[in-house]
Formats: sequence, C-alpha cells, structure tokens
Amino acid sequence: MIGGILTSLGFVFSAFAGSLLHLYLCLGVLAGSGWALAFAPALGTLSRYFSRRRVLAVGLALTGNGASSLLLAPALQLLLDTFGWRGALLLLGAITLHLTPCGALLRPLELPGDPLAPPRGPLAALGLGLFTRRAFLVFALGTALVGGGYFVPYVHLAPHALDRGLGGYRAALVVAVAAMADAGARLVCGWLADRGWVPLPRLLVVFGALTGLGLLAVGLVPVVGSEEGWGGSLLAMAGVYGLGAGSYAPLVFGVLPGLVGIGGVVQATGLVMMLMSLGGLLGPPLSGFLRDETGDFTASFLMCGSLVLSGSFIYMGLPGALPSCSPAAHPATPPPEKGELLPVPQVALLSPGGPHSTLDTTC
Repeated sequence: MIGGILTSLGFVFSAFAGSLLHLYLCLGVLAGSGWALAFAPALGTLSRYFSRRRVLAVGLALTGNGASSLLLAPALQLLLDTFGWRGALLLLGAITLHLTPCGALLRPLELPGDPLAPPRGPLAALGLGLFTRRAFLVFALGTALVGGGYFVPYVHLAPHALDRGLGGYRAALVVAVAAMADAGARLVCGWLADRGWVPLPRLLVVFGALTGLGLLAVGLVPVVGSEEGWGGSLLAMAGVYGLGAGSYAPLVFGVLPGLVGIGGVVQATGLVMMLMSLGGLLGPPLSGFLRDETGDFTASFLMCGSLVLSGSFIYMGLPGALPSCSPAAHPATPPPEKGELLPVPQVALLSPGGPHSTLDTTC
C-alpha cells in the first residue's frame, strides 16, 4: 500500500518538475522506491499463497510485464499527443494509485516454517543472512550476472532494429514479437515447472542459456537490405529471446521457497530484485558505451548474451552447492518447491494433498 502511494506521488510530483534533477528525484528515487515496495511484497506474498502451482501463479502475475509492453506503449503515446508529458504523468500517477487498494487485498498468511519472532537487527530484517547459505550465494551470483544482460533489450532492441535497416513500424514489430513470446512463455513455463518433470535448477539453466543464445543471435543478425524489408531473421531471433526471457522470469522467483524456506521467501524476493536491478543498472549504460565505440549494437548484444550465459552456467552449481542432507520421511507426493533444492533449516511445507504440514528434510 505504501509503495502504491509513493509511486503515485513520484509521477504526480514529476509532472511539476522544473529541471532534470527534479525528474531524477521524483521518478528515479520516489517512484522507484514505490515500485520496489509494491513489487517485492506482492510477489513474495503470492509465493506464500500457493504450493502445488506456485510457479504457474508467479508466471501469471508476471505476464503483466509482457502485456504492458504491448498495451502501454501506444497508450502512452496517445496520452503524450493528447495531454502532453505533464498531463501524461498526472494520469499515470492516478493509475498507479490503484496499487494501494490492490495491496490492501493481499491477506498475510501464517504458515508452518515462519519465524516465531520478528528478526532482530537491520541485517536480519533485510535478510542479508541468507547470503551465508552457499546455495543462495551461488544463486545470487548467477542472478546478478543474468541481470547485467537481461534488461538490455528493453532499452536497445528497437534502436538495434533501426540500425539493422528496419523502418520505425517494423522496428516496433520486433519489440512486439519479443513481448508476445515473453508473455506466452511465462504461462507455459509456469505450467511446465509445476509438473515436476524437470528440477527447477535444470530449468533455470536451460531457459537462462536459451535467453543468452537468443541475445547472441539478435546481435549477429545481418543488415536488412532496405527499410521496406520485414527483417524475418531479426523477428525470429527476437522471438527466441522472448521465449527464453519469459520462461526464465517465473523460475527465478519460483525457485526461492526451495532455497530459503517459505518463511524467508519475501526477503529473498527483495534480494533477488536488488541483484537484478544492480545488473540492470550496469548493463544498458555499458551497452550504450559499446554502441558509441563500435557504431552498432553487435558488441552490445554479444556482451549481454555472454553475461546471461555466464549466469546460467553458474546455476549449474546449485544442487552441488548445498550441504549434504539425509532425507527424513518423504511425503507420498513431494512438494513441488522442493525439487533438488533442500533448505538449510528444518522447515515445514504445505503438503499438496491438504492443509496438513509435512516436515521437510533435516540437514
């Protein structure tokens, strides 16, 4: 709820900005802090609501990112043409204020495995103690590297299409194809992950590597002959990237309950967002620097694809990075969040068959 208020105030104050510094403070600091306070608790709380179909639920929630890429771009252009940038920011402030009643509808749940007492001290409250767990540390390193390349197409895919000789609308079509593939893949991958056929670490490696390979292929696409060309190869590679990136998104959050236990999933979600944001803070500026130095985005996409591939390979160490555990009594149907990731503490997870809790493995 507080996040919705801060985000709305950030947009409203930005509408009255008189300098670029004011925009930095209002949009970057105030609205950015609001988004963080809204996104992390919402996604963490959602992970606590579901056990059997957790990754699918996360994928459904994250599908809004892909849908917004398709819908908000023309809607924002219409607002700019009709009301100007100040009026558009005011309307966005009114829209984002709806996050407040949405937050009020999130009901906190008390689950087995929750800490009996609130965390003491700032380090415990922020969840920084999670970095003492080897598995989460490996996961954090891989996620930070993936974040360095994951967000570059959000900024530079359309300019890259223009550099490759596509016209304005055809360049926008490249972005639309990537967004549609991203949105669809989030649902399909969520369903696939919840089947339990493949452990979540393996899926992270596969779809992270697919994202990196897609970015490499986007960077290596040849120049289109004329602006009238449709750039079929670039459209295809953008679709491959969208499929990989969309499949990766629900997995990176769906794997957290198995790493840290259901009681620490909200803190872990915030830490994952921080790590990906740090990577996103460095990736696009570095991509722009390489564009200025080389004259096109080829080196930029090769760089970000290499970062995503590096992070994906680090995920391969997740099962081996955990302490050796001897399983306790296994339930008839293991909870889907367990997979190969055994939480360090002894935690109680909800059994898919009913409300009774099932004790997880003891390390």
